[in-house]
Amino acid sequence: MYQFGEKIRFDLFGKSHADCVGGILEGLPAGVRIDETEIAEAVALRKPVAKIGTPRAEDDKVEIVQGLTDGKTDGNPLLIIIRNKNTDGSKYLKFSTTPRPGHADLPALVKFPEHDIRGGGQFSGRLTVAIVAAGNICEQFNRSFGIETAAYTSSIGNIEDKDDRSFEEARGSRVYPTRSCTEDLDKKMYGDIVAAGNDGDSVGGTVTCITEGLPIGFGGIWFDALDALIAKAMFGIPACKGIEFGKGFGLGRMRGSQSNDPYYYDNGVRTRTNNMGGIVGGMSDGAPMVFRTVFKPTPSIAKEQDTVDLDRNCNDKVAVTGRHDPCIVPRAVIVVECMTALVIADQIMKEKVME
Repeated sequence: MYQFGEKIRFDLFGKSHADCVGGILEGLPAGVRIDETEIAEAVALRKPVAKIGTPRAEDDKVEIVQGLTDGKTDGNPLLIIIRNKNTDGSKYLKFSTTPRPGHADLPALVKFPEHDIRGGGQFSGRLTVAIVAAGNICEQFNRSFGIETAAYTSSIGNIEDKDDRSFEEARGSRVYPTRSCTEDLDKKMYGDIVAAGNDGDSVGGTVTCITEGLPIGFGGIWFDALDALIAKAMFGIPACKGIEFGKGFGLGRMRGSQSNDPYYYDNGVRTRTNNMGGIVGGMSDGAPMVFRTVFKPTPSIAKEQDTVDLDRNCNDKVAVTGRHDPCIVPRAVIVVECMTALVIADQIMKEKVME
């Protein structure tokens, strides 16, 4: 199992083509009301959409085997299980000798000689369904403290949403297949993904995440900085290759007089801008926490690529057939949102301990 968090701990387990994937969520106090319908709705947002997602179809029914009694947490760890049913892994077996470029195959096969290559095994994005289930539980917990998180697709390939979106717009992205914020962007992004898939190729993009309600001073410093913990969590999501808060790398092109977020009073201290993404010194400055993550193009593509044959110790070619997303970004949006909720919930409990 793979563990994340301190006061609220999440253990992830399973493989792409094993009997199930799931997790153990520990640390939530007893008496937290959990809406299982909301969990199912969150998990549904991770499901593939026709033409822009994998043909692999799973029920994704979330089973909370223990930890809930009469719709409330009972203080015990929550055991979450999602059964795998569509597990034909025959087309993956050739990658045990000819690893896919851009995938975890090569280091996994070298480090773990018994690595289950089917669907990527424990490296598969399939496991993120358990993150969504656990993360939505944490979202419901966070909401009781007035903290809410929403994410959306901010770019696919060269198609970029150049507007700074509100929390409401981010939440409204749930109506669009690509998880973009407008109908026009959705059509363009959808077309770009379909075009890449028709070419036997794939495309990447970015996800922007907004969290509202964080009080000033929420977070930590140095290695416990809130942005550091969020970054660690994001890099735990397969295919994530970068993160920036607020204006991010754009800050390097500014002067301090441009990048600083001026303060003013309006029923408390506010910021006029949010170039820092709501985080300074590892803690919230009261503005919405805004960050953007980038996800690489899906490495499993039908185009022929150079690789090696590990058995014969020679160069070879590989082309990937089977069930793969031409773009994982739309499905990653809810994963980013729920992973963020896990971090926030853990920090809430750490702050309560420090009171």
